[in-house]
Amino acid sequence: MHPMTPAPYRVRSRRPDRADTVTLALRPVTGPCPPFLPGQFTMIYAPGVGEIPVSISGRARSGGYVQTIRAVGAVSGALCRTRPGDVVGVRGPYGTAWDLPAAEGLDVVVAAGGLGLAPLRPIIRELAARGSRYGRISLIVGTRTPATLIYPGELARWRDRHGIDVQVTVDHPDLAWKGPVGLVTRLIDRIVFEPRRTFAFVCGPEAMMCASAAELVRRGVAAGRVMLSVERDMKCGVGRCGHCQLGPLLTCLDGPVLSYERAAGLLAVREL
Repeated sequence: MHPMTPAPYRVRSRRPDRADTVTLALRPVTGPCPPFLPGQFTMIYAPGVGEIPVSISGRARSGGYVQTIRAVGAVSGALCRTRPGDVVGVRGPYGTAWDLPAAEGLDVVVAAGGLGLAPLRPIIRELAARGSRYGRISLIVGTRTPATLIYPGELARWRDRHGIDVQVTVDHPDLAWKGPVGLVTRLIDRIVFEPRRTFAFVCGPEAMMCASAAELVRRGVAAGRVMLSVERDMKCGVGRCGHCQLGPLLTCLDGPVLSYERAAGLLAVREL
């Protein structure tokens, strides 16, 4: 099959996560599902509308991909409106992965902003399942409001059953909210880790990632041990079109997962 030709995948299940976000379980119509590494993405095609990159947030029980999508445009909106039984096109998986093996034996900090929790979900599940391989595990999450928080049930399970220190902050609290309010970086004060023996994974809006990574490095975490998921305007996913160029890098090939050590200088250049 030509690398630009999407394979047909059937929507096996659809779970609304919030008003504008759904999680789809997709399974290939023919053949096995290609394996993926946490942090990679696929290009998903909504028939007759277009194609967008979407991070893989897990493997479905049926053997396919789990992917969480927020409706922010024509393609994502069409994908969010799909129902079980519908068929979409999928290419991939593509891109670099979270280097979870490099974190073994170290404290782990996972920082997520908004929908950035979705690409981090596979490594959090791995941390929960094999926590004895790591030191202290902390997950800090920022979201606009309590109603926009995704995976609330899983957050509670990771905290209560697996001992992960889960901290959540919101930008705009409602009357029932009793937790922290403000930026994700403020939660770094609430978690315990040994900076020189810490590995961090960060995903979310670019400003949030840069601020979180800079704060972790300021506290003594090595820049090479802080991993970010950097996005640009990916169109082909295979390094042919150049739309996702970030300085000398193509984020569809060299990313999306990059160390802060490698990405910091590039992200500091406005509109690069």
